[in-house]
Amino acid sequence: MQRLSAIAVCLALLCTLPGATGATTRAKDTNEERLQVPGWTTALERALDAADARYAGELGVYVRHLDRDESFSYRAEEPWYLASGVKVPVAIAVLRAVARGELALDTRITLREDDFVDGAGATNGFRAGSRLRVSWLLEQMIVHSDNTASDVLIRAVGIDAVNAVAAELTDAAGVRITTLADVRRLAYGELHPAAATLRSTDLLALKRSGAGQARVRKLVQLLQVPPEDLRVDDLDTAFEAYYATHVNSASLVDFGRMLAALADGHALPLRETTTLLDLMARVQTGQRRLRAGLPSQARFAHKTGTQHRRICDLGIATVPATRADAAPARVVIAACARGTGTAAAERALRDVGAAVTASGIFMDAPPRPTVSPPDPA
Repeated sequence: MQRLSAIAVCLALLCTLPGATGATTRAKDTNEERLQVPGWTTALERALDAADARYAGELGVYVRHLDRDESFSYRAEEPWYLASGVKVPVAIAVLRAVARGELALDTRITLREDDFVDGAGATNGFRAGSRLRVSWLLEQMIVHSDNTASDVLIRAVGIDAVNAVAAELTDAAGVRITTLADVRRLAYGELHPAAATLRSTDLLALKRSGAGQARVRKLVQLLQVPPEDLRVDDLDTAFEAYYATHVNSASLVDFGRMLAALADGHALPLRETTTLLDLMARVQTGQRRLRAGLPSQARFAHKTGTQHRRICDLGIATVPATRADAAPARVVIAACARGTGTAAAERALRDVGAAVTASGIFMDAPPRPTVSPPDPA
């Protein structure tokens, strides 16, 4: 399996694009520049090579120590399908509207017939016409990865606002995020273009029909088209074609840049930053992914994503310092797996979390010595 990896380590004053692959840290040493690569990156690359060899699919990983501005990329420059990872920029767009006074956390939004999408969470237990608080919808979207709650919130702020957040904070041109309902329509559209007309009730019926060919047969029935008119014959091929469009995708370097902006308070005001990070720290999904390999004392504010043969875990791990003169380690970890079922992919992401922990990145950095200027000649 071909592997593309690169180490990116930079000092803030020397690196114009934080976390960009290929940057290096340089230090003066007897009038010569000496390349410095933190040991944790070497250890991490070895461990990820081993995890990648065990995994039947492909792994992508981006790791960045926020306070030392050291980073590491493992296929992280490639586009990766984010699945529900897109709910992070949705939440940021909503909380920016709250900060501007356009919404409030106790604002109630009316649930409509066309809001319903298959997936986890409690929103689908309400009837159309129910009025649900923004705070509750945010909790359902982030903590429980509720797709219907997500689409209600997207409707409240507009999909253009969500895409503006993604473009700004990832610094990537061409990022395109859609509603969760349109994710389904676009993926099924690779089977037949008439899928663009699917209603919320159709999407729920497709989910209930089962997986694989049972769902293809249900789609044919709902669209009232002959099976021979399908563009492709199976869901695997349809979803791979959808992923190839790079909708709802970004490089892990770019997504890591957004997480860093959130952690450092550049994405939202302080109150809204705290609100979102607290929600992300309470996420109930993906317990067998990165979190399973991180230190037990780590606070992991993250968002998971799961779709057909694609899973991700994307967040900020904070580990308390063990010395009084050291600060807590804040580390962005953005990891995705593709090409297998969920169980195997989750084991691979658990291995990624364990590899990051074993690399030593969370260890306290020694205090920087004070260097006196040389005596004048």
